[in-house]
Amino acid sequence: MNKDNPFRRAVKIEQTSIIYVGWAKRSVPNLKPLESYIMQITAEQSHPAEPIRLSIMGMRCAGCVKSVEDALNSVAGVRSASVNFADHSATIEGDALPDLLKQAVLAAGYDAAVMEGLEDLEEQEAVEEQRYRSLLKKAGVAAAFGLPLMLGGHLDLWPELGTPAGSRFWSLVAIITLGVMFYSGGHFFRGAIQSLQQRQANMDTLIALGTGSAWVYSTIVIDFSGTLPSLAKHAYFEAAVIILAFINLGAALETRARGKTSSAIRQLIGLQPRTARVVRDGEEVDVPIEQIGLGETLRVRPGEKIAVDGIVIEGHSSVDESMLTGEPLPVEKSEGGEVVAGTLNQHGTFLFEATRIGRDTSLAQIIESVRQAQSSKPAIARLVDRIAAVFVPVVVVIAVSTFFVWLAFGPQPALGYGFVTAMTVLVIACPCALGLATPISIMVSVGRAAQAGILIRNGDALQSAGKLTCVVLDKTGTVTEGRPTVSALETREGWSEARLLQLTASIEAGSEHPLAGAILEAAEAKKLELLPVDHFQAIAGHGVSAERDDQRVLFGNLALMKSNQVELGDFPARMDDYAAKGQTPMLLAVDGQVVGLVSVSDPIKSDSKQAISDLQVLGVRVLVVTGDNETTARAIAKEAGISEVRAQVLPQDKAVVVKELQDQGEIVAMVGDGINDAPALAQANVGFAIGTGTDIAIESGDVVIMQGSLCKVPEAIRLSRVTLRNIKQNLLGAFIYNSLSIPIAAGLLYPAFGILLNPMIAGAAMAMSSVTVVTNANRLRWL
Repeated sequence: MNKDNPFRRAVKIEQTSIIYVGWAKRSVPNLKPLESYIMQITAEQSHPAEPIRLSIMGMRCAGCVKSVEDALNSVAGVRSASVNFADHSATIEGDALPDLLKQAVLAAGYDAAVMEGLEDLEEQEAVEEQRYRSLLKKAGVAAAFGLPLMLGGHLDLWPELGTPAGSRFWSLVAIITLGVMFYSGGHFFRGAIQSLQQRQANMDTLIALGTGSAWVYSTIVIDFSGTLPSLAKHAYFEAAVIILAFINLGAALETRARGKTSSAIRQLIGLQPRTARVVRDGEEVDVPIEQIGLGETLRVRPGEKIAVDGIVIEGHSSVDESMLTGEPLPVEKSEGGEVVAGTLNQHGTFLFEATRIGRDTSLAQIIESVRQAQSSKPAIARLVDRIAAVFVPVVVVIAVSTFFVWLAFGPQPALGYGFVTAMTVLVIACPCALGLATPISIMVSVGRAAQAGILIRNGDALQSAGKLTCVVLDKTGTVTEGRPTVSALETREGWSEARLLQLTASIEAGSEHPLAGAILEAAEAKKLELLPVDHFQAIAGHGVSAERDDQRVLFGNLALMKSNQVELGDFPARMDDYAAKGQTPMLLAVDGQVVGLVSVSDPIKSDSKQAISDLQVLGVRVLVVTGDNETTARAIAKEAGISEVRAQVLPQDKAVVVKELQDQGEIVAMVGDGINDAPALAQANVGFAIGTGTDIAIESGDVVIMQGSLCKVPEAIRLSRVTLRNIKQNLLGAFIYNSLSIPIAAGLLYPAFGILLNPMIAGAAMAMSSVTVVTNANRLRWL
């Protein structure tokens, strides 16, 4: 497979199991754990089920999340359902029908719509903008009526209750207040009724109880003012509407701030051009990208974005892929090179054939992968959801208890004090801040990582990456370039270098190893014809064997030669010399006698040393694990700045090394790019797959580095740590807010200081708590 396009393979595996399992049986005959693992992975990929995304309308707080998730999980065919309160969406895996899912959401008291295309975000943003304006209007109407009513009361402008004029005036105020509450708070009351019908409680319940009881109590005061104690004769109409004003204003600000968390998705979608120039019947015409067909030829001119994935068939140019990989340098493209949707052509012009269109393009798959990661829930989020599910009922119990405690033990008017404190408890409690604390930070962080060329595939990986104590690095293709070249040839007397290289290339033609590619390239450069060989066999961790002209030929490391009692001569000493230089020397033996040495060098990547230094600064232990010989491995490790080396590790034992480190108490990340890294990637707490590597490795990774830069690993760890700190700040703020505000609202400070919290201030505090959480999460956008 052409490795120019890591994007598509990072999110969608195309190879069938027979290719991988066939390779495993041919090349690694004794590698049963790896073969089993490959069969498992490819079997899962052979019938992929596209997750269904729903836009959920009507969710007001974290308590709604569990209600919607329970409703979706009750539908037959659903394997898992995850609801994201931050962007009001649900991701469902399984084979359930979308209509049944929508019906389940409707039955739970909410509304749902299927999100099918990349344009859904634009439609969702339009809906959010409409909601923002509607909330501002509702807040404005409530404030326009409530503020003059409150100021007039403080200035003693209104007639007193109990007088004929007072009864007429306050009765009129009660009617107007009811109308304002219907307009500005009707959505809260409707939500509360729906929750009650479902035998549930959410934020709507608290607001409806608080403001509704204020109106009812005030109306009773008007009608029965003659029978109430004078100190209890107070109407709270202004409190009800101003509370609604503050809550609507806070919801509007939260909506606007929450919209910024989708900036990464918006930018990715913005990379997709609307039209493309297609060659049809010898003419170039501009068509919408929806009308581009597979196999069609497209023209890309300087400065234009590439519309779909494809292969260059004519021309040459440099393409800026930084918007997808974070790599600043443009990539040269010529005939046979792969191009991907969303990247920017710079100077030249070229023709390419469309190989992937629509939702199959790399860009579309990356966007979908980011969306799924943003919707996923780490362990900390699932814990918060469980707490939020019981939050509202607990607050209602506290409010009722507060009322009766004041009624029994409070000073006169005990009824008035009990009512005000109970209302304040209901209004000040904020399950929204609790529910937003985790998902809003994950959304921003995953999106920011995608912009930097780091594809985080689930929330648990994001949480675990910040706790890593040890990083295990594969050598070839991870620490080194992964593009080895033949650096030296040595032969015994009677053999030429050309003959040595020709025979070596002939038996390596059947191998999948990266070093085999280097030898074949060297033979091709010298225009050497490959010879037919028989009985090819790959020997895991050692080399290969074959037969040529009835002679047994071995090519591989010293262990292979010794296990076959090959006559070595002085070649072991020569091997040591090359290994000390960081090269990989291998021997060719014919009929039990070494006839030559081939040394292959694979230089370390230009940024590997910096990346490893960054990891060590972060306090992370770094090891390199390789199947190479000890001397070569230590030479490469020393050059890269790594002190711990595990050399001559067989492919199936890489996962064993990871397990041993975990048994020592380490939280381990594995970074690799090869098929033989897949079990270790799966065993690790977090698997980092290099995007230029094999598909099986990429599919096994929890985090995909879209290009080969190892510097993205410490970047991902730093991002995870900052995100976890941000989540903890949000959660701590939400818990402290509710832990302090609810007791204060209940009157905790009154016995000692004579302080009671005004219900209107409680409403403002509740509204701003959510805004504070969203604003704090948005700071991650600037990392």
